[in-house]
Amino acid sequence: MSKPVVAIVYHSGYGHTKVQAEAVLAGIKEVDAVEGVLISVDEVDSKWDVLDGAAAIIFGSPIYMGNVSAGFQGFAEKSSKRWMSLAWKDKLAAGFVNSGSQSGDKLQGLNALITLSQQHGMIWVGLGLHPGNNASTASVNDLNRLGGFGGAFAQSNVDQGADVVPPEADRKTAAHLGKRVAEAAVRWTKGA
Repeated sequence: MSKPVVAIVYHSGYGHTKVQAEAVLAGIKEVDAVEGVLISVDEVDSKWDVLDGAAAIIFGSPIYMGNVSAGFQGFAEKSSKRWMSLAWKDKLAAGFVNSGSQSGDKLQGLNALITLSQQHGMIWVGLGLHPGNNASTASVNDLNRLGGFGGAFAQSNVDQGADVVPPEADRKTAAHLGKRVAEAAVRWTKGA
């Protein structure tokens, strides 16, 4: 029996969200019982079979002008052929977003990912962490420093490249999400 696949499908305009996606993949790889696959929306037309066969799909997008990027939205619209047949029904889903501001519209973008998953009949997996950096003893280096519950948030300074940002705390939060979804995929596929 082959390992269940946890696929990450993402868009990255400037490389920052790709760094976050790679951190999610690193978390997935901590779970030996699954296989992680990274798919850019730019290559999705040759990877639909991977997504269709995956046990879980993790969606990722930068936030531009209050919502997911046009590149990610293009992927979401292309996925409508799967929606018509509910091809992704009962797959696990999760998501991550990245923007330049501390808050901005990260939750709005994450809600778009959640809505996409629910249209497909998927089962959403949240971050499963309390917020970090919310007490006098806390730090910007805390896991979940931006307080995402439904998924992993990252913040990338607009004047710094993907070699510097998102910061390590946000990368670790993304890795936590990847590992959590991978562990859930193992449990989910065993129960099937």
